[in-house]
Order: sequence, then structure tokens, then C-alpha cells
Amino acid sequence: MSELLQQVRIIDPGLEIDTIGDVLISDGEVQSVANQISDFSSDTEIKDCRGLVLGTGLVDLYSHSGEPGFEERETLSSLLQGAAAGGFTRISILPDTSPAIDHPAIVAQLHQRAGEMVNMPHLYIWGALSLDLAGKQLTELADLAAVGVVGFTDGKPGEGLGFVRRVLEYVQPFGKSVAFSPGDRLLSANGVVREGTEALRLGLPPIPASAETTAIASLIELVAATGTPIHIMRLSTARSVELIASAKAAGLPITASTTWMHLLLDTKAIKSYNTSLRLDPPLGNATDVEALREGVKAGVIDAIAIDHAGYTYEEKVQAFAESPPGAIGLELALPLLWQNLVETGKFTALQLWRALSTQPARCLQQQPSTITPHHKAELTLFNPQEIWKVEKKNLHSLSQNTPWLGQELKGRVVQIWV
Repeated sequence: MSELLQQVRIIDPGLEIDTIGDVLISDGEVQSVANQISDFSSDTEIKDCRGLVLGTGLVDLYSHSGEPGFEERETLSSLLQGAAAGGFTRISILPDTSPAIDHPAIVAQLHQRAGEMVNMPHLYIWGALSLDLAGKQLTELADLAAVGVVGFTDGKPGEGLGFVRRVLEYVQPFGKSVAFSPGDRLLSANGVVREGTEALRLGLPPIPASAETTAIASLIELVAATGTPIHIMRLSTARSVELIASAKAAGLPITASTTWMHLLLDTKAIKSYNTSLRLDPPLGNATDVEALREGVKAGVIDAIAIDHAGYTYEEKVQAFAESPPGAIGLELALPLLWQNLVETGKFTALQLWRALSTQPARCLQQQPSTITPHHKAELTLFNPQEIWKVEKKNLHSLSQNTPWLGQELKGRVVQIWV
């Protein structure tokens, strides 16, 4: 089947292209890209795409799967459907399932489940660094690498520096991404919001920025000592951006990401005590948000991750400090980022798309998709003007733990090609 997308806005960060034109797609491949295409077969479906955006497929660096173990929160099927509805053609899941993804058999099982689903985003799996994510005993890294994990991470703070040093020495031969979520649990203690005047007003236990930055500084020192490339997840402070910038300027092999909600909201939003704003790391102060945005635009922060985490209604309906940290986001991230950052002129369309598509792929050591003739069609078609309401009937995720529940959003994905 052939499709001709006429006068669509084409965004390809790898080629630095943001232009209006026609795109002909046939048999899962981009056949032609031009200002106007008049040479096409009679059975081609013609779509008027004026006002729509066609970009390279979005790539999520890390999110949480409920399956196996917590299927009431999210199944693999609902996760992939939500990713597709949000414009993602590739999604990578963290190993914090039950059992944890610390054994090749679990990786094989998940790959088999995903393979049974057609026209869904490509599923990639992070293998655990430590058995049961306990940060003590290394998993069989070679066996996990052999079954095709995308990289290694425990996906949470807590690894002792001795363990991290051992990881960086052992992981080098496998040529896989290794990611760390920086945080000092002793400094964090029982905190749930970023330290500052807002935390005092809220009356909630604070977490100092140093809980994140001291861990990042230690990681940087270990990379300098071992030379092993790493990815640092979930940056949330202004000082973290400075540390990453300095490390990159020194030539250290480090990439970094922040999450979409940390770019949109700061601690002031927590005045509602909505438990979907309870995140780990917590939302930053206004200066943190501005630094994170500038970090993404400058390329200091390579990618925007979704970190989608579904929870049941019962898990989230409790006191703010007692609720589990995390929120859903696969179906919401692109519309909200586009409207709040691109439509307001804070980001260009290319800057946002690069951080959601091209750069996450590179952080995973993958080839980014491209809108180029004779390449596979891995694309996202987005309508930035469509209005829709965030409610259960409009979401594919089994969970609805989001602060935007019940609100109208502007912008929705029309279609993906995978």
C-alpha cells in the first residue's frame, strides 16, 4: 500500500530539516520526499496533511513496565499501545519488574510477548546490573548481552561506589550502554520535594540538590578513572547541568537525560498535593527548570526521557509523602512539550524533536530513523492543533496517574509507521 502525505511539515533532526513538502511511503519504506510529488501509482492513498507535522519516530530511553508482576498497573500490551498513541516507535523498559529483569530467560520471555503484537513500537529492554536490583552482586552481564538487552542499569539510586567501579570495569567488553540514576539516599533521607522555600511552605520533607550532584560528581570521577562510557539519567538540578557540561568539555564519554515533567513543572505545582507530582527525583525549583531547558537546547542534556510509571488508583490515593513516586506520560509528553515549549518559542521544533528522537537513539547506540528515500519508514505524524481530553476512555494506559487528568490538551498523534 502507498500513501502520499501532501504538504506536511517535515522534521528530521539528523538532516537539520524543518520544511513543508510531500512524502511518498510505500511498502513500509520512504519512496520520495519533494516539494511536490506528482508521480505515484493510481492506488496511492492521498492525504492532505496541511497543518500536520511528520517527524522521525520518537524514542523513549526508559520507562517502567508493569508486566511481569504488576499487570494491574500496566501490561506490555497497554504500554506499547500507549507508546504508539504518543508517537513513539521505540521504547526501552527498565528492569524493575517482578521478578527483576536480571536473567536472560526474562528478557527472552518479554521479547516473545512483544513479538506477538503487530504494528507496535519496537521494544528494547534494559538488563539489571545487580541481582534483584540490590546493588550488591553483579548479574551475568555476558548472558544478558547475548540475549539482546539494549544496555545495563538498575534504574534507581543506591549503588555503592565500589560496586559502580566494578560495573565500569566489567561492562567495557560488551559495548552496551550503561546507565545510572544518581542519588545519595543518606542525603535524601525521607525527603519528597526539592529543598527550598516552596518545600517550607508545603510542609513536606525536603531533598537537597546535593543528594543528586554529589552522586554525579562521583560518577564523573569514576568515568575519568576507567574511561567507560555511561549515561546519567534523570537530571533535575541546575548544578547537575553544570557538572555534565564540565565533564563533556573535558572529553569524558558521558551522555545525560532529564524527564519531560522536569522540563514543564517546578515545585510550585505541588501546592495541589496531587500525588502524580510525587517524582523521584523530585520536581526542581524554577532555576532548575530553566537550567534543564537550556541544557537540552545546548545539547549538554542529550535526551528527554518519559520515565512512564503507571500506578493503580489505590496506590496513589494516599498522603503525598506516602505515595509511590512516578506518573504516566507516553501519551501526554509530545502534546504538552510542543504546546509549552515550541508554541511559546522557548524551543524550536528541531530542538524538541532532536531530544525526543535522534538523540535518545544515539544514547542507546542505535541508528536514528530518517525521512530519506529508500529508508524504512519509522515516522510519527502529529497534529499540533487537535483538542482532546485526558480521561480514561482516551488513554491506552491502564493507569491514569497524571496531574493532567480531566484536562483538555492541544496536540495529538495521528499515526506512526514502524
